[in-house]
Amino acid sequence: MRKQEVRTGGEANQDHGASSPAEQMRALVDLKGSQGNETLEKTPDSPLGPYSHDVRIQRHREALLGRVGGGLELGPRLGSLLLAEGLSDLQLKEHDFTQVEATRGRWQPARPITLDRLFQPLSRVSIPPRVSITIGMAGMGKTTLVRHFVRLWVQGQVGQDFALVLPLTFRDLNTYEKLSAERLVRAIFPTIGEAGLAGAAPATARVLLVLDGLDEYKTPLDFSNAPACTDPKKEIQVDQLVTNIIRGNLFPKVSIWITSRPGAAGQIPGGLVDRMTEIQGFAEVDIKECVEQMFPEDQTLVDQILGQVQANRVLYLMCTVPAVCKLTGAALAHLCRRCLAPQHTELWPPRSMCELYSWYFHMALSGEGQEKGKESPRIEQVAHSGRKVVGTLGRLAFHGLLKKKYVFYEQDMKAFGVDLALLQGALSSRFLQREDTLASSMAYGFTHLSLQEFLAAAYYYGASRRAIFDLFAEGGMAWPRLGFLSHFRNAAQRAMQAEDGRLDVFLRFLAGLLSPRVNALLADLLLAQGEHQNYRTQVAEVLQGCLRPDTAVCARAVNILHCLHELQDTELAWSVEEAMECGTLARLTSPAHRAALAYLLQVSDICAREANLSLGLGQGVLQSLLPQLLYCRSLRLDSNQFQDQVMELLGSMLSGKDCHIQKISLAENQISNKGAKALARSLLVNRSLTTLDLRSNCIGPQGAKALADALRINRTLTSLSLQNNIIRDDGAGSMAEALVSNQTLSVLHLQKNTIGPAGAQRVAEALKQNRNLKELMFSSNSIGDKGAKALAEALKVNQGLEILDLRSSSISDAGVAVLMDSLCANQILLSLNLRENSISPGGAQALARALCANSTLKHLDLTANLLHDGGTQAIAVAVGENQALSSLHLQWNFLQVGAARALGQALLLNSSLTSLDLQENAIGDEGAAALAGALKVNTALTALYLQVASIGAQGAQALAEALVVNRTLEILDLRGNTIGVAGAKALANSLKVNASLQRLNLQENSLGMDGAIFIATALSGNHRLQHINLQGNLIGQSGARMISEAIRTNAPTCSVEM
Repeated sequence: MRKQEVRTGGEANQDHGASSPAEQMRALVDLKGSQGNETLEKTPDSPLGPYSHDVRIQRHREALLGRVGGGLELGPRLGSLLLAEGLSDLQLKEHDFTQVEATRGRWQPARPITLDRLFQPLSRVSIPPRVSITIGMAGMGKTTLVRHFVRLWVQGQVGQDFALVLPLTFRDLNTYEKLSAERLVRAIFPTIGEAGLAGAAPATARVLLVLDGLDEYKTPLDFSNAPACTDPKKEIQVDQLVTNIIRGNLFPKVSIWITSRPGAAGQIPGGLVDRMTEIQGFAEVDIKECVEQMFPEDQTLVDQILGQVQANRVLYLMCTVPAVCKLTGAALAHLCRRCLAPQHTELWPPRSMCELYSWYFHMALSGEGQEKGKESPRIEQVAHSGRKVVGTLGRLAFHGLLKKKYVFYEQDMKAFGVDLALLQGALSSRFLQREDTLASSMAYGFTHLSLQEFLAAAYYYGASRRAIFDLFAEGGMAWPRLGFLSHFRNAAQRAMQAEDGRLDVFLRFLAGLLSPRVNALLADLLLAQGEHQNYRTQVAEVLQGCLRPDTAVCARAVNILHCLHELQDTELAWSVEEAMECGTLARLTSPAHRAALAYLLQVSDICAREANLSLGLGQGVLQSLLPQLLYCRSLRLDSNQFQDQVMELLGSMLSGKDCHIQKISLAENQISNKGAKALARSLLVNRSLTTLDLRSNCIGPQGAKALADALRINRTLTSLSLQNNIIRDDGAGSMAEALVSNQTLSVLHLQKNTIGPAGAQRVAEALKQNRNLKELMFSSNSIGDKGAKALAEALKVNQGLEILDLRSSSISDAGVAVLMDSLCANQILLSLNLRENSISPGGAQALARALCANSTLKHLDLTANLLHDGGTQAIAVAVGENQALSSLHLQWNFLQVGAARALGQALLLNSSLTSLDLQENAIGDEGAAALAGALKVNTALTALYLQVASIGAQGAQALAEALVVNRTLEILDLRGNTIGVAGAKALANSLKVNASLQRLNLQENSLGMDGAIFIATALSGNHRLQHINLQGNLIGQSGARMISEAIRTNAPTCSVEM
């Protein structure tokens, strides 16, 4: 695109110097116009803009309003567009449906721009765009947008700095062979007068020329060979006129707005385009609103339609295109009304796009929606008229596809043998739209491109019965072809050879017409009963034979899988999907399997959330899938033994302009510093990736440095995991340098990297300046007390870090003391993990002081330290005062009854702690009783973990008594104790009245069959318990059957593990 947005006004004025012939002529016309146009005065107070009082402009506004109509509320979608940075390869080369499927109906994040700013500068130092292009797929609403803008301009709501808006369609231009610039303007603005544009608007006023629908223009634009023309009175070929207007040889000061499908927009050199915008498709809320507007009085029907759209991923993706959404709504509504009929019940729900379009055809033939009072046609009449429509419009549609022709005129109709009288019927209006042009001729176009493709397929399907020559040959010599299979093979070969994919959907529909369900639906209406059905197996073989062992799986190959789906031959796709779920993709390496995998990446609901290609994906398969992986949102490639060469491939993919990947995981591969450097280079240009997981590789310090250098420039990555990569102190230092300047990274994982105190000190220094990092995982390094001290100093001033993990970091009481001093001042940190260090009762005293002073820390993990009862008692006193901590882990700290009693006293006072973990501590029955006493009063705790805590029947009985009155505890874990039958019986009695507990773990508690039965039968009165674990209790098979039956009878919503 032309970099006009960032130029100054002085630079822009140099583009059209006054020395050029066109500028001299414009200056002369401006002078004459200003002398002879005394009545045009600037009136800023006018609600319609400063130029609205000119009589000719008033008449022009009235004429425009008559052409575009009053209009309806269009909602916010067309109220703003997305700024685009040029066209991607996908947009330039592929079919509209392929674009939607490949991108999963998601548009790249882009800056929005409202209609009132569409032709304004983007900043104070930029100038208004001269040439603007708005792109959108077929049916996205480009013409609707233009008419909406023109209507708003007429009403004075947008573009008030434009004295004139001159809308023109390429459908209008198709009716002319030659035109001059002046004739072009007069065709739009008949009352312009002899002075032309200069007389209608002063030199200071802006004029907007709108050229709508470049993709519908009959002649390709040739900017390389079109001769230059600066004479506005000279008549030249219309395509040359358009190229000269866009180049600025004609109307150099007029703003140009072109709308087009993306592929056709690629004809215009990027250097001539100042601004490109894109119409965004329907989001889920837009689909819902569209269907509700179609059927405002039938909410049940709306719910049925939306339910079917949401259940079928391919259908949902297509409904992001507004025109297809309306077509789908109409077809599904007809289907919902007919599905109660005996002959149609087996056809619900529709499984393919061809079925859906067949229902639309069925609706049109049935006359649904026709004027009341008209007699419904008989089935014989319907079948006859249907075949006649397909025979006429189908031939038109088919040959239009071959010629890339989407707009037809009366001479085209005559050339294709279309009876114009047939187009007057209601049936044809369901497929064809008519529109008057400025030349007073009639233009015809199919309601949507997909309908043209469906009719073309239906025509080809029927014509292949009697055709003895190649139907694709439009003249001259053609090889004889006999039989449907020969014609289908020819169609498949032609579609595979069409690089722009224009025959993709045609081939899908052609295959879909062989589906038994479609044949049953259209039998005797459009198709002969059972016609071509014996070819289904052979057609499937033909399609699979098209999957060649190419290096990359192209869009044509993926389309073959769509064709097989339309044919209802899903065995290939199903086998690959099963392999994905089982982790056995490594054995599927054939071209057919690769194409099926690429297809599933587009249409599978599981792949939509995350494409998991871990465990054995080979380099060759990955390389062939790169064009399809571009558009995955989340990509997991763990444990594939990928080496640096694969990272070069992935780096090139991530560097691509089309890349949509937001998350990628490459954990547990064999990536060294060379592979990390390849990924780092891609981060310099990538604008989509937010999460990169490289844990358990071997990138080393050099790889970490390369990634750190990229982070200084990258502004999208928010999460980076370098866990277990041997980056050492040098690598940590490099990451620290990046943190000083990087403003987007919020999660950094550096655990298990042999980082010592020196590396921790450098990271700490960076944290003093960085305010964006929220989570730092630094565990399993040997930072010691020196590293802890450096981090403590950083925490005193850091204003961003919320999660700090220092697990297994060789920190003793001295390091804990300085960390706790920093917590007295820090009011940002929410979670601190100090498990598996060497904290003794002395360090616990420092912890207690910090908990008394700190009011923000919510999660504290002290698992596997040396607290003993003395240290825990100090912490418990602090917990009694603290009202912020919600989670406390004290597992495996050599705690006994004294600690449990202290914690019980704390729970009587604390109102914030919701989770307490005391696993692997010998608190015994007395400790359990102390905690149980607190549970009778405490109303905050929701989870209590007492695994392997030496609790017997008496402790269980105490806990049971607490459960009778407690109303908040949801999780109780007693695994690995010895509560026995007596304890089980006590808990069973409490479950009969308890209304809060949802999960109960009694695994390995010597319950026996009797104890388990007590628990199972008690559930008849408990409807909150969702999960119970009774494993390892010597229940036996007969006991397990009895308990399963009891739970199924008494608590059907509760799951049990035995």
